[in-house]
Amino acid sequence: MKNMLSGAIVVDKHADISSAKLLAKVKKLFKAAKAGHTGTLDPFATGVMVCCLNNATRLAGFLLNDNKTYRAVLCLGIETDTQDLTGTVISRCDKTDFSEEKIRSVFQQFKGTIKQSPPVFSALKHKVIPLYKLARSGNPVQKPPRRVHISDIKIVEINLPRINFEVSCSAGTYIRTLCADIGAILGCGGHLENLRRTESCGFTIKEAVTLSELENLESSGKLSGRIINMPGILRKMPEHTADDVLADRIKHGNIIGKKDFIFKHSEGLEGFVKVVDKCNDLIAVLSYKNGSNKYNYCCAFPKY
Repeated sequence: MKNMLSGAIVVDKHADISSAKLLAKVKKLFKAAKAGHTGTLDPFATGVMVCCLNNATRLAGFLLNDNKTYRAVLCLGIETDTQDLTGTVISRCDKTDFSEEKIRSVFQQFKGTIKQSPPVFSALKHKVIPLYKLARSGNPVQKPPRRVHISDIKIVEINLPRINFEVSCSAGTYIRTLCADIGAILGCGGHLENLRRTESCGFTIKEAVTLSELENLESSGKLSGRIINMPGILRKMPEHTADDVLADRIKHGNIIGKKDFIFKHSEGLEGFVKVVDKCNDLIAVLSYKNGSNKYNYCCAFPKY
């Protein structure tokens, strides 16, 4: 992949396409040898999907655990087996005339760190088999609850039985389970009727481009102009510009210590650091732990 374009593209996924199919289309448009993403969306969901191409697929792991933000619609009074609009209705309740005060009170109960049971219709695996396949075959498996974090949740509009809300949460949070749990506490049940991801891994919907727009850009030869370069993918990570000596040491895989960095402050950098050369090309991601005198290589992209 020496001469192939590496970077990321932020796509605004449309409804009724799987994340895998969208990724395959992006890969084909860019004629990429490899492609990966930083988090799937259900076929009915829309919004931000970050697609990494070629060498950038090695950076996806640094983004997988980043927070995400969604706009969602909860429909009260109807429960489905999948906890969303695609499932089979398993119960109905006509009593959904709750006060705004009651609804807001229940929503606030989910702010912070909570325990959430992953849905039986999910891509999580049990003995290498996806849970949704087991559920569809009549053998559902319920995984134990796990901790997720809701950093913010706010109601945008109440038009019962529907509630439009926005939520910012940790990776691994299921918004359909959140809807089902809110409905359970209210006592009427509920399911996720609409979902749009507006931010993922620090990339927002304002930066996203639709698949049809990408196809138009490809036709006009302007596709490469929308790609985010390698350092730009790791926008939250501290950056260090290497001089020629350090760049050469990284090129040859030499041990890198604190003495190899020129810092404005004596304490240096801890945790992950992206290292770019004078041309602003990413040449390595290193990590440093307290008590160590060296940086470990997480990945390297030396220029030959």
